[in-house]
Amino acid sequence: MSYVAVSALSHPGLLRERNEDSLVVGPWTLCATVTENPQTLVFPLGTPLVVAVADGLGGHPGGDVASALAVRRIASIGPTLSSEDAVRDALNACNRALYQAAGGTGSELATMGTTVAGVVVQPGSLLTFNVGDSRVFAVSRAGLRQVSVDDSPPLEPGQRTTSLVTQCLGGTPSYRSISPHVTAASLSPGDRYLICTDGLTDPVTPDEIDAVTREHDGGRAAFELWKAAIAAGGPDNITLAVVRIGGE
Repeated sequence: MSYVAVSALSHPGLLRERNEDSLVVGPWTLCATVTENPQTLVFPLGTPLVVAVADGLGGHPGGDVASALAVRRIASIGPTLSSEDAVRDALNACNRALYQAAGGTGSELATMGTTVAGVVVQPGSLLTFNVGDSRVFAVSRAGLRQVSVDDSPPLEPGQRTTSLVTQCLGGTPSYRSISPHVTAASLSPGDRYLICTDGLTDPVTPDEIDAVTREHDGGRAAFELWKAAIAAGGPDNITLAVVRIGGE
């Protein structure tokens, strides 16, 4: 039988007082909390299965509220996300819901916002989506390949990362529409994907992530990636999920 194995964790890192990241794996959500070890969940390959991370905007109030709202809403409609249009509609609905929850100008949560990135796994195909700078990577013997699209301004010469985003869910006092990045690809047994917030990709280089995912899989890969981010100073919340397609 074909299946989907997901190993995930979420950790505040070493410098942040709290975790403003959230995570969804199928019906399971982990919102603004901490896992000491990777959690591994296995699902039959069939009904659309969504795996995603959300990174509440740092420096804005209510980042934890925004990321939790996004993943809980995605979890509730995950089994219906069978097409690119359905995913776009869901992300736009999340954006509207977040602005409604924020309360508008004058509310203490008026500028709360979050990035989001993830995949929807279904038999024979995979949908990748993101808004913001959280990322999705395809992991293969050919190397690590980013399949999400960063919503970030151009980097200056010699600059590898930036904390700025050009779009996200919410994040402004008045409503702003979004243009979600959604793509479809074929899916086969053995395929692997990494979904993560910038708490991993800012301190850990793509070459280091590639080296870990070449050597390890599943929960061990998730744990070693977390260790690499902590060893690099753990400057931000670290949330990641390793997805593997198993079976014939």
